[in-house]
Amino acid sequence: MESPLREEELEQLRGLGELLDEFEVAEVYLPLSRLLNLYATSTQNLHRVTSDFLREPSESTPFVIGVAGSVAVGKSTISRLLRELLSRWEGTPRVELVTTDGFLYSNAELERRGLMMRKGFPESYDRRALLRFVSDIKSGAASVSAPCYSHLEYDIVPGTQTEVHRPDVLIIEGLNVLQPAVPGTHLAVSDLFDFTIYVDARTRDIAHWYEERFLRLQRGAFTHPRSYFHRYATLSEQEARAQARELWQGINEPNLVHNILPTRSRASLVLRKGTNHAVSNVLLRKL
Repeated sequence: MESPLREEELEQLRGLGELLDEFEVAEVYLPLSRLLNLYATSTQNLHRVTSDFLREPSESTPFVIGVAGSVAVGKSTISRLLRELLSRWEGTPRVELVTTDGFLYSNAELERRGLMMRKGFPESYDRRALLRFVSDIKSGAASVSAPCYSHLEYDIVPGTQTEVHRPDVLIIEGLNVLQPAVPGTHLAVSDLFDFTIYVDARTRDIAHWYEERFLRLQRGAFTHPRSYFHRYATLSEQEARAQARELWQGINEPNLVHNILPTRSRASLVLRKGTNHAVSNVLLRKL
C-alpha cells in the first residue's frame, strides 16, 4: 500500500520529536485504518440487521475507538492520523476526535481537592461527566458537547465546548480511557468503546522522549507569556533536563506504572514502539 498522505500533511499531523514517515504510515497505520473501517462498517450492518429483525427503526450510532497510553508516547499523533485516514475510506467519511483533557477538573478544583500534583491521574478527571458524554454518543444523540482544554494555559477553558454531531466514528484519546469502572458505578467508559488501542513502549524510552519533548516545549510554547509553564522558559538546558526528570519521576512515571500500564491488557490492539519511536510490533486480540 502507498501512503495517501503527502509529506506536508504528515508534517501537520506529527507530534513534537516524532519521526513519522510515509513508510510507517503505509505499513502500519493505513492497514490499521482499513481494519477499523471494516469493523465500523460491519458494526453498522449488524445494527441494521438487528433492527430489521426486531422490526424497529434502524438508527446507527457512532463506532467509538479509545486510544490510551502514556504521556509522550505518541497517542495524540496516532489519533490524529487515524482520524485522517479513516475519513478517506468508504463508509466512514465523518470521523471526529475528542481528547479526555477537557474532562479534567479545573486547576482551581484540583487545588481545592489537593490533586494538582496528581493531574492526569484517574482521580483528576470528572469521570462521571466523561461517562455521560460517551453514553450520550452511543445512545445516538444528534449533538453532544465536551469541555475544551488549553494546553497553553494548562487548564479548562471556561464557557467553551466542542460539539460532536453523530459522526460515523468517534476517537476518544486519553491517558486513562481504559480504566475500570468508577467506584460506585457498574459501568466503565471503556465498556462503551467498540475498539481500543494501547500505545506501548519501554518506560525508559518514554522517559527519554518526555525529556526531549520538554526541551522542545521550553524553547517553543513555554516562551509564550500566557503559558502555564512560562517560568521554565529561562532555564539552562541542564536545569531544564533536571526539571523534566523531576516531573517525570514525580508525576508521569508513577501514573504510567500504577494506572496506565495495568490497563494495557484491556486493549483490543497494542501498538508497540521501539527506541526510534516507530511501531515495531502490532498485537491484535482475536475475536
